[in-house]
Amino acid sequence: MLAVHPGSFLFVTLDSCRYDTFAAAATPNFDLIAHAHCAMAPGNYTYGSHAAMFVGFTPGISSVREPFLNPKFGRIFKMAYPRPLYSRRDFVSLDGANIVDGFGRLGYRTIGTGAVGWFDPAAPTTNVLTGSFQRYFYPGDTWSLRRQVEFVEQELGKLAVDEPAFVFINVGETHVPYFHEGATWSPELNPCVPFYEGNDAAECRRRQTACLEWVDRELGGLLERFTGANVLVCGDHGDAWGEDGVWEHGIHHQKVLEVPLLFRLQHQPITRP
Repeated sequence: MLAVHPGSFLFVTLDSCRYDTFAAAATPNFDLIAHAHCAMAPGNYTYGSHAAMFVGFTPGISSVREPFLNPKFGRIFKMAYPRPLYSRRDFVSLDGANIVDGFGRLGYRTIGTGAVGWFDPAAPTTNVLTGSFQRYFYPGDTWSLRRQVEFVEQELGKLAVDEPAFVFINVGETHVPYFHEGATWSPELNPCVPFYEGNDAAECRRRQTACLEWVDRELGGLLERFTGANVLVCGDHGDAWGEDGVWEHGIHHQKVLEVPLLFRLQHQPITRP
């Protein structure tokens, strides 16, 4: 499998993935990227969190004074406006409507695929998240990562040797009902339903862990292609599993905001000649 241009960027969001799920799971391919940090998400549901991340507000840790881990001290993606009034170190500065548009303006091929409903391009609301990609694919359900990866690989195969890519993948398997292709349980049986008395926290944990480990295996080849490039993996938010009587997400709760954050930033983005 051919490696991508070293200035390329792969951005993966594990939808609804709790940090404790990630910390306990067997994820050998993700582990090759970097150590996973427990960070706070910028939002408590998919649309809000991704809209924030797409303008540079990636998950952060307020207790550290280190760029990229704490976006206040330096962002991975810095949009050109508004400009900070203090000194900081950002990885890349971008002009445009969002980071996707910004990379496109640098000469990158922008390739995106989102799994959950907030990424359905048929809905006008989702244009904020989907409208700037040059090439985009929505599978129509939250358990089609194989088709998403196939789409990305096909698009990467069209690139010129000197052409960098910005690739975004929103993974849906870790979102309720926590289901992946070939799983032994039915997606019709959701163990995490808001305001429902029959939920099962242990089953939620078992299923999300199994889904995450399956995702790690399925993304192994793509992650290998980006070994010499830049990679960011994070949760967009987590889920509550009965803590304080709360289930799922879309509400401000510690477990909803705790997410894994890991990245490998090696090469500054490059503009094609």
